[in-house]
Amino acid sequence: MDDSATTDSPPASPAASEAGSTPARSDPRKAEFEANKLRKRLRRQVGEAIGDYRLIAPHDRVMVCVSGGKDSYGLLDILLSLKGRAPFPFEVIAMNLDQKQPGFPADVLPRYLEARGVPFRIVEQDTYSVVKRVIPDGGTLCSLCSRLRRGAIYRVAAEIGATRIALGHHRDDLLATFFLNLFFGGKLKTMPPKLVSDDGRHVVIRPLAYARERDLARYAELRAFPIIPCTLCGSQEHLQRRQIGAMLRDWEKKEPGRIESIFNALGRAVPSHLMDRKLFDFASLEATGTPVEDGDIGFDVDPAIEAAVEAAAEAQPNVIRLPPAPRR
Repeated sequence: MDDSATTDSPPASPAASEAGSTPARSDPRKAEFEANKLRKRLRRQVGEAIGDYRLIAPHDRVMVCVSGGKDSYGLLDILLSLKGRAPFPFEVIAMNLDQKQPGFPADVLPRYLEARGVPFRIVEQDTYSVVKRVIPDGGTLCSLCSRLRRGAIYRVAAEIGATRIALGHHRDDLLATFFLNLFFGGKLKTMPPKLVSDDGRHVVIRPLAYARERDLARYAELRAFPIIPCTLCGSQEHLQRRQIGAMLRDWEKKEPGRIESIFNALGRAVPSHLMDRKLFDFASLEATGTPVEDGDIGFDVDPAIEAAVEAAAEAQPNVIRLPPAPRR
């Protein structure tokens, strides 16, 4: 997936929404309580991401790319709610690219945005015909489609004077991209919460970076967003990104906490303990005789890892525990 492309998953699948376990419908008070808790969690997570990475600054004009999927609807809705509570003023403008897919309900988004009172811009560009003409049947459409979308998004952002382009990628997207790069690209890389576009003219932000897909799926259900399914690329089940997503869900089911640990690791890189010579000057590294904070403990077991592994083993009593390794 292209870093500047917007992607929204289709409405929640059973696997995607398993966590937002549906509140007991027989008890309206409990359902409302759970809904409020979910709203507060998503708003807090978006607010934390904005603060941690300074995604939005005073007087920014934020162009939110809305595709009609659950993620971008959720992003727009949460930013609008935060806009009224923020300690500084900023603008929110919705933008949608009508790619002229057959059967696309062109009236849905304008009607929704008008009802919400949100300023918006609908751009019509027949990328569908281009992609179908260039890519053979059965081929992967996402790469070309995202490049065409990116060009349109950057053009509109310049036309309306947007200082931020907000995309609806969430935590699961960041994790999937990390593993795609790891497995197929040979890189430790993911979608960052904030970046400068490849043409150097725009700042792209991902305020949902801390939000889980299953929470966004449940939120879309609670808010009754008029979801528009993507028939161009969203139905290609063979794509590697979907396989990575299935792998992550399986891990989370079998090893609770593993996904959270991997996600946290994305923000805790230690260049001196990797192998990238561009990030750390290994060539000039020499002993100085002075203790180094967080220095390498060399031949010892890392106590933090040892404690985490022990805690995981205690939580899963059926796991076979090996005896301690002999000291060398």
